[in-house]
Amino acid sequence: MTTSHSTFLCILLVLLLFSLPFTITSSATAEAEALVKWKMNLSSASVLDSWSISNLGNLCNWTSIVCNAGGTISEISLSDAGLSGTLDQLDFTSFPSLTSFCLNGNNFRGSIPSNIGNASMLTFLDLSNNILEGVIPEEIGKLTQLEYLSFYDNEIIGVIPYQISNLQKVWHLDLGSNFLETPDWSKLRNMPMLTYLSFGFNELRLEFPEFVLHCHNLTYLDLSINHLNGSIPETLFTNLAKLEHLNLSYNSFQGSLSPNFTKLTKLKEPQLGVNMFSGLIPDEISLISSLEVVVLFNNSLQGKIPSSIGRLRNLQQLDLRKNHLSSTLPSELGLCTNLILLALAGNALQGPLPISLSALTKLSDLGFSDNFLSGEVQSYLITNWTEVTSLQLQNNSFSGKIPPEISQLKNLVYLYLFRNNFTGSIPYQIGKLQNLLELDVSDNRLSGTIPPTIGNLTNLRALHLFRNNITGIIPSEIGQIDISSNP
Repeated sequence: MTTSHSTFLCILLVLLLFSLPFTITSSATAEAEALVKWKMNLSSASVLDSWSISNLGNLCNWTSIVCNAGGTISEISLSDAGLSGTLDQLDFTSFPSLTSFCLNGNNFRGSIPSNIGNASMLTFLDLSNNILEGVIPEEIGKLTQLEYLSFYDNEIIGVIPYQISNLQKVWHLDLGSNFLETPDWSKLRNMPMLTYLSFGFNELRLEFPEFVLHCHNLTYLDLSINHLNGSIPETLFTNLAKLEHLNLSYNSFQGSLSPNFTKLTKLKEPQLGVNMFSGLIPDEISLISSLEVVVLFNNSLQGKIPSSIGRLRNLQQLDLRKNHLSSTLPSELGLCTNLILLALAGNALQGPLPISLSALTKLSDLGFSDNFLSGEVQSYLITNWTEVTSLQLQNNSFSGKIPPEISQLKNLVYLYLFRNNFTGSIPYQIGKLQNLLELDVSDNRLSGTIPPTIGNLTNLRALHLFRNNITGIIPSEIGQIDISSNP
């Protein structure tokens, strides 16, 4: 190698070494300038005091900023920062290495800018819980590296853009709680990586979205609080066999509940309340042993509560309120010993409370109101329901005395026994229920006097004793209850 050639290589190496810091500094300066420009248009930005050109040397230590190994910004995380403003002044082209952008839980308004499509390295984008409006820009489809996308709880309008299905790596997609309208579902491509999908609380109409039926890896699906109608497609039970959470509540779905539900063998939580489902609750429901929550309230279901439901030993919530269910309560309900909520109000159920219900020792919320149930409320039931906070037996035909053992329900907050045929006196032990907020025993055939121990219920905000055969004077102790001061 000649001397001149060797000298040339040395000079070239020096020039390269000098150029590297300049490149890094130049990139950092562009990112810093873009952030400071955006900050100047934000309100309540005191949390971003470190965002300053004079603090350029510490860019990677600025509040809510994370850099990669090359010293350029990879993450901007401003969750719950109390910020107000828009995204209009944020130049996404200034952040070529940005992989995560989170503004969850602020007060950003205005529209989602179309230039967000220039942040091509983004894998995580969360703009949820703001007041963003306008439409979802079509350019969102350029973010092909995205894995997580949430626009939940904003005021976004317009049709869901079909370009969103270009995001083939997304596993979490949440567009819920906006004002989004029905797209042409046939234009949306299958999104094979999707496991979490929420379009809930929007303005979707027509029948069940065909696009959803091709997202075979879904474990979570929420289409609740829309205007969807028609029946549940039978292909849902075969195509979406991995579903664990299914929420179709508050729509206008109709038809019977298909026995093919049993093909959803991993299902934990079907929420189908407030629809127009009719027919019977299929006996086959017991074959889905993973069920933890069953919500079918406010439909037009008929017939009996299937006794096979007792096989659902993981069941924690059973909500069958406001249907047309008849017959007696199956004793097998007592086998569901993990039940926390049992809501059967507003049906046509008959007969007494089965002895087996005493095994439901984890119950917190128990509602049998507005049925045709009868018989006495036995003390052995009451003594085992020690975790109950709400006991609703009103508007039935229960008879006999109010069991004194009710005093053992120390956690009781709401006690509704009105419009039944209870007789005898109000047990003085009721004064031990010091967590009670509401006590209603009106419209029965109670007699005797008002026990002075009611004065111990100092947290009461509602007390109803009318339409009974109670006699005597009002005890002075009742003056200890200052209902007017309770919320």
